[in-house]
Amino acid sequence: MLKPLGDRIVVKFEEVEETTASGFVLAGGSHEATKTATVVAVGQGSRTLTGELVAPSVSAGDKVLVENGAGLDVKDGDDKVSIIREADILAVLA
Repeated sequence: MLKPLGDRIVVKFEEVEETTASGFVLAGGSHEATKTATVVAVGQGSRTLTGELVAPSVSAGDKVLVENGAGLDVKDGDDKVSIIREADILAVLA
């Protein structure tokens, strides 16, 4: 299990497979501006100039909307996850 540092967050993107009416599979999400992901792990947060810790606004299990192309893809065992910064999260889905 990955443990992110600082304001970084580990997420698992939902794989979306689009098909045409005739059944051809289109490249996944290449034209989308955002992606939906599930938060797997959260870092402790970032520090202010005075040294105070600012806790992240998301927690493990939250569904979030993330900018397309944000983060670094890594393998965690058999799972493919991404490490992103909290600033790359656009919204928490309710």
